[in-house]
Amino acid sequence: MTPKDIFQTIKDKDVKFVDLRFTDTRGKEQHVSVPVKAFGPEKFESGHYFDGSSIAGWKGIQASDMLLLPDPTSSFIDPFLDATTLAITCDVIEPSDMKGYDRDPRSIAKRGDAYLKSTGLGDTAYFGPEPEFFIFDAVEWSVDMSGSRCKIYSEEAAWSTGDKFESGNKGHRPSVKGGYFPVPPVDSLQNIRSAICMALEGMGVIIEVHHHEVATAGQNEIGTMFAPLVQRADWLLRLKYAVHNTAAKYGKTATFMPKPIVGDNGSGMHVHQSIWKAGQNLFAGEGYAGLSEFAIFYIGGVIRHAKALNAITNPGTNSYKRLVPGFEAPINLAYSARNRSAAVRVPLVNSPKARRIEVRFPDPMANPYLAFTAMMMAGLDGVQNKIHPGDPIDKNLYDLPPEEAKDVPHPCASLDEALAALDKDRSFLTKGGVFSDDMLDAYIDLKMEEVTRFRMTTHPVEFDMYYSL
Repeated sequence: MTPKDIFQTIKDKDVKFVDLRFTDTRGKEQHVSVPVKAFGPEKFESGHYFDGSSIAGWKGIQASDMLLLPDPTSSFIDPFLDATTLAITCDVIEPSDMKGYDRDPRSIAKRGDAYLKSTGLGDTAYFGPEPEFFIFDAVEWSVDMSGSRCKIYSEEAAWSTGDKFESGNKGHRPSVKGGYFPVPPVDSLQNIRSAICMALEGMGVIIEVHHHEVATAGQNEIGTMFAPLVQRADWLLRLKYAVHNTAAKYGKTATFMPKPIVGDNGSGMHVHQSIWKAGQNLFAGEGYAGLSEFAIFYIGGVIRHAKALNAITNPGTNSYKRLVPGFEAPINLAYSARNRSAAVRVPLVNSPKARRIEVRFPDPMANPYLAFTAMMMAGLDGVQNKIHPGDPIDKNLYDLPPEEAKDVPHPCASLDEALAALDKDRSFLTKGGVFSDDMLDAYIDLKMEEVTRFRMTTHPVEFDMYYSL
């Protein structure tokens, strides 16, 4: 779609507002709306000014002016707003040189895409994320000097069997780890997921599957088609937007927190990926599970840099409540065609064109522009330096003898450990100027603020463990 097409759409759909959207460092979409009478062709040439100092981790007040440059290929009619509104994803531009802002996640992803082409290794990186999420009836929390608490309300939850509801307790609900995947009424969210999918199709995102996930209390997954790096990150943000707003329309609330519930499955985001060149899938070959040497070295790069990647692919303190040994989380830095506890899985496919790898440790709180780009940069580093990941592990990784288990590395156990790993292992990200040291320093500082707040806050479980000692 071109700027000319945008203005034709505005006319044909009687659009009232154009909503300019961009993404902050943490991965939360931001926006500003412009009436159509104030939206002219110059917006695609000189952009729309906004104050960058108000975005966490971005410019200081002394250099706050920044530009939003709309990408006409990323537009859609927003299905959730009363006034007809055309949403357009924007790149954040530095006015002094009219280049993508150093800390703008989408600009970083575009630089990653350009870097891939510049290496000659490939021309397209395809990504296919599988973000899981919860839909609750309501949620409450409070954190202050007097103490802290949180409470999840869900008529579908296993713990709600003894509760009274206005229409009566119907008794049909998934047990703990029983959500994958009985038909309704046990699955109470079929209609909401279908509504999300229909909204997404209208927003240009291609749906492949939707279903309830393993956990009780409303864990879900919507599978969408793979796409090139930048477009696929755009789509993931559309999915989050559709999930949050459709849930709200149904009087419910959705979250992509990795571990909102204690004692049941957390929400992951397995990310399928492959590199192509001149229409050929470079991951297809005659090696293990139909992989090429290129793909094996790519896996080697991902595993070699996994701890640094954790800081970007698992970016919250809550992320590490999911990545705990002894459960179903992918906490073994190994690869396998069979074992789902491996950090990298090789899906079973029928066609060489579909050959890909699935990196399983990321979670849906990750900023997709940063996470996809970082994984690609790690994989390319593996290819460039011929980093072999060793032999695959097709045994049950939880039943390995101790002498074998000790040799299998694990991802980070906390966000501060991951940030320290990123600080030490960052050169693979700064190749070609994709990520800058300045951006990574700012990212680490921003995330350390979260670590510090978490460290300083007394937790209710500490009263349970320590109050009477």
